[in-house]
Amino acid sequence: MNPTLKTLLLVIFFVGMAIVVLSRFYVFFEQLYASKYKKPFFLNLLIVKKELSKKQLRILEKEFSFYNKLNEKEREIFRHRLASFIKSKRFIERDGLAINDDIKTLVGATAVMLTFGFRNYKIDLIDKIIIYPKVYYSNLNETYHKGETNPMLKAVVFSWEDFHHGYHIGDDNLNLGIHEFGHAIHLNAFSSDDISSVIFKDGFGEIIAYLENNPIVRQDLISSKYFRAYAYTNHYEFFAVILENFIETPSEFKQRFPELYRHMRQMLNFRFAGY
Repeated sequence: MNPTLKTLLLVIFFVGMAIVVLSRFYVFFEQLYASKYKKPFFLNLLIVKKELSKKQLRILEKEFSFYNKLNEKEREIFRHRLASFIKSKRFIERDGLAINDDIKTLVGATAVMLTFGFRNYKIDLIDKIIIYPKVYYSNLNETYHKGETNPMLKAVVFSWEDFHHGYHIGDDNLNLGIHEFGHAIHLNAFSSDDISSVIFKDGFGEIIAYLENNPIVRQDLISSKYFRAYAYTNHYEFFAVILENFIETPSEFKQRFPELYRHMRQMLNFRFAGY
């Protein structure tokens, strides 16, 4: 074999081995770091920054109060993530509804807000967002829906009328977008092994253990009626409902149930915008 080629192959081999060893070491290191600090070692890596259109940015600034609570650096990251999220999903219209920038911006911003503390923020479980103009009939279970999350179709479905209504009253703890994307985030985390999913799963396990080990707290949750009764249907609905409260009335949530609030903030890595 040509000595130069042999040397080149050896260099490639050892570089490859070094990359494998370093990557495994990094995974191990970050797992230890996340176990201690409950957050990824790094959150954002902007190599090629994406921007919204001028119209999308105007909609975001006018309609989405969460964005306006962020500092300038966080806003830059939010815009990049929102532009990337919109590009990564198929928006599908139903029953004559025209998909426009208002729909793409507000729906996408809701997902980006909820995953803003995640490194992997695009919710890979879904690749399409289906929008009806209003409540729609589902042939699957023969009933009317305002929204649903369907992992088999890799889709989140919304009634635009009900989605938009969720932002008209920002403190009633009823927000269809937050609720359905909460389901998508929950299901995605339990089907993934990235570091944000690991933190989420660990945090959710801590919430369940906390409530199971503290029956008085569990009873207080129910008797307070702060969370609507639908929360107690199952674990998935519990998370989706309390996520609505966490986003819309964080101060009241923290005052009433500080330990549960702490767990939610930790599992979502929600350390911005006053939360």
